[in-house]
Amino acid sequence: MVNSTQVSYFTLTAFFDTGLLRYLYFMIVMLLYLLILCANVLLIVVICVNRSLHEPMYLFLCSLFVNELLGSTGLFPLLLVQILSDVHTVSASLCFVQIFCAYSYAIIQFSNLSIMSYDRYLAICCPLQYNTRMTFHKVTVLIALSWFFPFLAVFILLSLTVPLQLCGNIIPKVYCDNYYIVKLACSDTTVNNIYGLISTSLAISCPVTLILYTYMKILKVCLSGSKQTRQKAVSTCTPHLASLLNFSFGMSFEILQSRFDMNSVPNMLRIFLSLYWLTCQPLLNPLLYGVNMSSIRNICKKLIFADLKISLGHMKETFHLHPKGLDHLKPFR
Repeated sequence: MVNSTQVSYFTLTAFFDTGLLRYLYFMIVMLLYLLILCANVLLIVVICVNRSLHEPMYLFLCSLFVNELLGSTGLFPLLLVQILSDVHTVSASLCFVQIFCAYSYAIIQFSNLSIMSYDRYLAICCPLQYNTRMTFHKVTVLIALSWFFPFLAVFILLSLTVPLQLCGNIIPKVYCDNYYIVKLACSDTTVNNIYGLISTSLAISCPVTLILYTYMKILKVCLSGSKQTRQKAVSTCTPHLASLLNFSFGMSFEILQSRFDMNSVPNMLRIFLSLYWLTCQPLLNPLLYGVNMSSIRNICKKLIFADLKISLGHMKETFHLHPKGLDHLKPFR
């Protein structure tokens, strides 16, 4: 038996030899990572620097975008290194850091989405009481709790995993997964399995219960309300529902792959499905909220046009210094 503290690295075996295509995959993944970084950072900056967006809905969105940066940064840097590597190994400490980032991201994402559904419920069903029931202090507490409890839950999970005695170091995925490390254990994993089952059940059931309750209330108000109320509900809930369904879709595939034999599925498809929840959600959400919410969209346009005006102003100053424009630049003969 080998103690986990003596395991210096884990081997990720889901990768396959791509030859020269590895550089193409590297460029595609790098481009995807840069798009996620730019889109989420842009919207975080837009929300933070504009006081008109310092409202509960946008503060919850800011928390959502920050969490997506956490999940993406926990995955992509190591993934990019592995794509170019011939031996797909990762140090034990870095592996546990990646698990912490990925698992925290998943729980925080569900928590954020459930809080956002509660916020939409108050805005649609209790519009006159919204400002008194959703105060800045309450928003701060909700965001803090949505981060604190997931971090605590994942920290406890890893504190149970790290001391396990392991009989191997092979993880059949393209990133580290706590479930597969526990499966490598030679020692008793009863506590790990019980805690994993309880924490997973609570992480899913609590947010889902709140989301179902709030949307039942919203649906009831829409059916009995005016056309204007229905339009408001549709415009504000559509991005949230799309984000929720997309994330649930990705998480379902991840859970199915971990618990059932997927050898009949092509390897490339298995890799894509295992990465879906960590890649498509951070890329889709900025598009959903940035395009659909007019306030964010208009401010982004103002920032872009402001940059263009500044650039044009610099060009005009340059031409002003040279009245003849570019005519003073003579070609070499």
